[in-house]
Formats: sequence, C-alpha cells, structure tokens
Amino acid sequence: MNSLGWSRAVPEYPEGPLGKHIAGFGELLSEQGYARSTTHQKIQLIANLNQWLRRHKIEIAAVDEQLTNKFLSLQPARCHSRRGDPATMRDLLKYLRRIGVITAPTLKTEPTALDRIAATFAEYLVNERGLRQATVRLYLCEVRQFLSHCFEAKHPLDALSAEDVTQFVLQRASVVSPRRAQASTGALRSFLRFLYRCGDIGMDLATIVPTVANRRLSGLPRYLMPEETEHLLQVCDPETPAGRRDYAILLLLARLGLRAAEVVHMTLEDIDWDAGELVIRGKARREDRLPLPRDVGKALAGYLRHGRPRCGWRRVFIRVKAPHQGFSSSVAVCDVVRRALSRAGLNPPFKGAHLLRHSLATRMLRSGASITEIGQVLRHRLANTTEIYAKVDLVALRALAEPWPEVTHE
Repeated sequence: MNSLGWSRAVPEYPEGPLGKHIAGFGELLSEQGYARSTTHQKIQLIANLNQWLRRHKIEIAAVDEQLTNKFLSLQPARCHSRRGDPATMRDLLKYLRRIGVITAPTLKTEPTALDRIAATFAEYLVNERGLRQATVRLYLCEVRQFLSHCFEAKHPLDALSAEDVTQFVLQRASVVSPRRAQASTGALRSFLRFLYRCGDIGMDLATIVPTVANRRLSGLPRYLMPEETEHLLQVCDPETPAGRRDYAILLLLARLGLRAAEVVHMTLEDIDWDAGELVIRGKARREDRLPLPRDVGKALAGYLRHGRPRCGWRRVFIRVKAPHQGFSSSVAVCDVVRRALSRAGLNPPFKGAHLLRHSLATRMLRSGASITEIGQVLRHRLANTTEIYAKVDLVALRALAEPWPEVTHE
C-alpha cells in the first residue's frame, strides 16, 4: 500500500498510458479533502480506465471528454458504478491539462459572427469598463438574445433601426421579470454605445432604448423582527464545522449587512485582526473597511481555528464536503440562510441572504437611525437606494397621519 492508503490492487506506477500520473491525481484528491475510502474509489476508476486504454492501445494524448464518456458508457454492468464517476473523469482531465500532459479542448466549429461580436464586447466590458465577471455574463446573455433576435430578421448591424430595438425590448419584457427587463435594457444601452463607438452602426441607438417601469418603491422590503434574527443565529450547531461556518456567515449578514457575494469573495487577508476591521469588496470593485464587532470576530476566529478545512484556498468560507474549495457563487450563502430559516421554523416570503440585510436596516430605522446613516452602513452609492426603508416604520407613519374626518348625516 502506498503512503496515501490506496488499495494494494492499484500499484504506485501501474503499466498503461495513465500509470505514472495516478499517484499525482491521488495526492490532489487527498489535498482536496476527500475521505480515504472515496479517494480509493476514484483511483480504482482511473486504474480501470488506464487498463482499458492499454488494452485498446490508446495513447494518453488522445484522452479527452469524448473518450472518457465512451469508457463510462461501456461499463453498464460494472458493480462499482457511481453517480460521481463523470465528475471524477472531469477532474482527471482538468488535472492532466494542468500538468501539460494533454491539451485543452479545441472548438470543433469556427466561431460565428455573433460569437466574434460578443467576444469583442466582453473584452471591452472587462478591460475598459472594469466590470466583474458576473456582470459581464449577464450583459452577454442579454446581448446574445438581442443579436439572435436581429439576425433572425436578417438585419445586418449597420441596418439596425429604432424599431428593431423597441421590438426586442417589448418582446424581452413580456417573458422575463421587470427587474431582469431593466437589466436587459441596461446591457443593451451599453452594447449599442459600444457599436456606435466602434463605427459598426451610424447612429447612437442607446438613446432610444425604452425605459422599463421602475417600481422599486411600490412594495415593502422583507425583514425579520429582532427576536427572529436572534433565534435564527441560535439554531446553528456550535459543535460541528458546518455549524461554526454557518453561524459566522449569518452574523456577517445580520450585524454588518453584507451582500452574499461579499461573503463569498472574502479572503483571509481581508481580516485585519490588529485593527479590528474587515475589508469588504463590494459592487463596482469598491472596497470599504468596516469595524469588526466583537461577536462577529469571535465567530470568525472559532470557525477558522476549529471548523475551516485545511486547504490551499485563501477564501474565508470553504465547502465542508470535498472538494474543499471556496463557494462557487452567492447561491451557497443563500442556501445557508434558507437552511437556518427552516431549522428555526421561520417562513418569511423571501428567504435569500438579502433578508438579513433588510432586517438590519429596518432595526436601525426603528432605533432612530436616519436614512443617511442606514445608507452609509449598507454602503449604498446612491442616496435614493435607501429610500425604500422610509416606508418600513408603519407605526411612526400612522402617528403622523391625519385622522379621517367623520361624516355627519343630517
């Protein structure tokens, strides 16, 4: 048995195209936090692939997605087949490409005109406007919808008209939410300005993109009462790594009003223990320094010392289950909130991470904080973004309202 505890049935350097790379892949799996039994299962699968390649005299340079999929499809009766086998194959290919043994997959077809336009626009968004990748992906999705709409009508770019733009916005607004429709028009304006600047269209059509109705102040923000927030924090199990992690995340949301994405991207270097501050990397690449409350700092220290898995990632919050790596998106933080709400027996109409941000703002308002102060804590760039919280304190508003005059009947 080798040093990592794999089965004696898998020699350290078995014959075959993959033989000398199996040990390195096994070490990677161990570093990612997989249990010894899971590592053995994955290594056994790779050893089987290695023998299959050897029998069919297939060189390692030919190993790619198509070949590994074929191998898996030819093993229907294999008693050890598992749901995670395709993921193991993807991880193997990623590892082999990283060490330079096989090449990255190549496009089978030439990029279309739409692909080239979208790629150039993406470079502009990143290099000149400095947008985050999540925003770039959103813009590209809407731009591809627009290009597909126009190209289906066989309109070359230089023949675009105001009618084309208006028809697309109306069609898009009929199938998506109002908020997504607003995002779509924002992306479209940016794209049309880009085309005009590059000389692909002769008129700045960005100025005629219709405005989607903005009803952001038509409803009340969803929030928890202070006692509900405290109950939510208490349902995390302090004896488990997952409980310590979730408690620290919920405190950051509830005490500092962080956004889910800000929690996801927080790194170990962002915690200044000496100064008692946190560096928050927010929207539009903005950085802020916030004081680190005592309970938040204690929760973070407890998680880092007794709950965070050992790994090479610098993100603060790491997956509990292997592979031990940072969260892939904000959805993971929202899931932490949803699970905590379920354990606490709370069922608000909105269950995302922003629920605690709204709850903090509402509690501040009822404690006498001004709209300006709330905006500073939430780090709103525009003052009118905070205006919706002026509608929350219904008790205070009722006290200011004039009583309805009684009607006397003669």
